[in-house]
Amino acid sequence: MQAFITPEIKRRVQERVTPDLVEAFARDGAVCLRQLLNPDEVALLRQGIDANLAAPSPRAKVASRPDDPGRFFEDFCNWQDIGQFRRFVTEAPVALAAQQLMRSPSVRLYHDHVLVKEPGTRQRTPWHQDQPYYNIEGRQNISMWIPVDPVPRASTLEFVAGSHLGPWLMPRSFMDHQARWFPEGSLQDLPDIEADRAAHPILGWQVEPGDVVCFHMLTLHGAGGFEGPGRRRVFSVRFMGEDTRHAPRRWTTSPDFPGLERELPAGAPMEHPLFPLLVG
Repeated sequence: MQAFITPEIKRRVQERVTPDLVEAFARDGAVCLRQLLNPDEVALLRQGIDANLAAPSPRAKVASRPDDPGRFFEDFCNWQDIGQFRRFVTEAPVALAAQQLMRSPSVRLYHDHVLVKEPGTRQRTPWHQDQPYYNIEGRQNISMWIPVDPVPRASTLEFVAGSHLGPWLMPRSFMDHQARWFPEGSLQDLPDIEADRAAHPILGWQVEPGDVVCFHMLTLHGAGGFEGPGRRRVFSVRFMGEDTRHAPRRWTTSPDFPGLERELPAGAPMEHPLFPLLVG
């Protein structure tokens, strides 16, 4: 499943993924690519997200409390079942942009993730790193957070600049803050960023459909609730670079890939049909 890299895709990526942004991604661990996507690509994603909402997978969950006046919906790993997601990953310029930002000769798909906050949602997305929840190791990786609705600055994804260069921090469950992945005490806990926001170099952007927020899987990030109007529909897609290796865990990762450890040994490159090579 290779990405279709047309001359127009190459031109768009060359214009949007500038050398300054490549340097900023390496330094800060997060950048915003303004209007990387065209209206047809955004419309394709909207269709896919709405199809996902209409027929959630068994992996779907509600990540907000029952008394929340809104609703925070998440679903994972649906590119094989939702044609719009598969087309987007192969036909939009995201894989080539990922290659440039990661400075990697190759790009593999890791997984997709839909995040929808209905109007009135109070539930924050707590500050966290992504990679400790995963079954991979390596420095060449990238997540793309792609809104199909306008997102104001107060509700956008925020990042602590440079945090991807520091240690892995303890992953905890979002609802009850339990250490369900690494054993309690085995990793340093996250600082209380909200208690003293001025002490941290926080990045964040008001974004419009067509914009793509890109970040390293170790960059600390979080987001506020969403007052509205309308929904905050986001498609997030994660890519792996050349140095990524399989790291089976003794616990259930998020997302989970059941049985993968029997097919892909620890330390192996992620050469498996679940993770198609898109570029390289």
